[in-house]
Amino acid sequence: MKLMKIFTLGSAAMFAGAGAQAADLPVKAKAVEYVKVCSLYGAGFYYIPGTDTCLKFSGYLRAETMLGTNTIGDVASSGVGGAKNRLGNYYTSRSRLGLNIDTRTATEYGVVRTFFQGFYTYTDGGYSGTGTTAVNGSTTYPSTAGPSLTTYFAFIQFAGFTFGKTVSQFATPWASYPANLFEMPGGFGYNPRNQVTYTADFGQGITASFSAQDQVALDQSNLWNVSGATPAGLATGAYGANDFGGSRMPDLIAMVRVDQAWGLFQASVAAHENHAGYYGATEVTGHPSDKWGWAGQLALSIKNLPTGPGDTINLTGVYTKGASRYNFEDYLSTTYAMYRGTGLAGAYQSVGLAGLSDAVFVTGSGQELTTTYGFNAGYTHNWDPRWATSLYGAWAAVRHTDTAKSYICGAFVAGLALSSGVAGCNPDFNYAVVGTMTTWTPVKNLAFTADLSYMMLDQKYASGSTVTLPLQSSIAKPAATYELKNQSSLALMLRAQRNW
Repeated sequence: MKLMKIFTLGSAAMFAGAGAQAADLPVKAKAVEYVKVCSLYGAGFYYIPGTDTCLKFSGYLRAETMLGTNTIGDVASSGVGGAKNRLGNYYTSRSRLGLNIDTRTATEYGVVRTFFQGFYTYTDGGYSGTGTTAVNGSTTYPSTAGPSLTTYFAFIQFAGFTFGKTVSQFATPWASYPANLFEMPGGFGYNPRNQVTYTADFGQGITASFSAQDQVALDQSNLWNVSGATPAGLATGAYGANDFGGSRMPDLIAMVRVDQAWGLFQASVAAHENHAGYYGATEVTGHPSDKWGWAGQLALSIKNLPTGPGDTINLTGVYTKGASRYNFEDYLSTTYAMYRGTGLAGAYQSVGLAGLSDAVFVTGSGQELTTTYGFNAGYTHNWDPRWATSLYGAWAAVRHTDTAKSYICGAFVAGLALSSGVAGCNPDFNYAVVGTMTTWTPVKNLAFTADLSYMMLDQKYASGSTVTLPLQSSIAKPAATYELKNQSSLALMLRAQRNW
């Protein structure tokens, strides 16, 4: 028995020792994929482990406040902001996180690129007349107070083609911001559109693009059926009932650009189809025929100015017929109702009324296309690497045909009792902006900006004319007689932004 006990203990020790030795033997480890820098496409790119695709994350965080307006990026030109009373905001604020995801892969057809930019935004609201939180009155993004998620860019580029949501090929690199943050006319906007585009690169900075882009979301102004005009709508600058049909054709764009060390020159053209619905509530009422509008734009940027390193001048001029959004970019309002005091006896206040459209018509008529033209310009001077100041301005005109004027004035005189009658009625108007902006960049990728902008609405109704407006409870304006008069608005934007 003693011998058996010794054998058993010895066997246990042997197996235990064998186990310990086995654990000490080297085992082949799984290969580790290390992140490697991708230097092919600039700083910030890394190879996705296990692939030949390069990836870059970037973005920004922005906080901004607007003083003197209910909107972000625009002056108070309509709604409670334009009313200039106790319902308007003295300030409106917004905070935003923008995230970019950029991937690139080298192939036998060239680089395959995907790009995404998304926003998470929070915008202040205001108070309505009953003291409850209300929308901020903004025609810019987002259109309501509170949090919002937005897909801004989402596109694929391959072999010269671009598929998806990106900036229109009609736009210049500075879009409608030659030296500013405020929205203004005279150039096409930066807001991306879904599109299919082919870009040919001829070398030496010379490129040409041909594009079909969605017109529904951003490129369509008002299409007014004046037979549907109401006094309530006319009192806000809406000269009829919007009468859109379904989408038929995308907007067609052609652009050529020369981008070199001295600066940039660009020429763009666009074709825009206006497709209305029915004159009345059913198919049997008939409809106007479709009409194509168009837009043309010339732009010039001059760099290396003698005033200082980095100084630039940007200039843009545009002409449209039946495609007004190519001049009055999509962040701007299309109806204007701006109030002030008056010195005219018998008038309660003064008001400036105006409305933007691609075309107008009445029951039984064809579409009368609206003409616009304008320009914007900006000069930026760098005092030193940390401080820069700019001056900028824009001017745009809206002109209707005589037939269109007869439609609008017939409704205007009857609906709002224009005191000077048809003879004093002219719905044409001019829109102008001047401003200055200063930016302080204390450290790289951190900027503090102040942008002061003054907007002027030059309406063309006869001097001394009055209109009788109905009660407008949403902006607390009573039913009364108002003087038709040119108006203006001043606003200040303060912004802090950190890029990475």
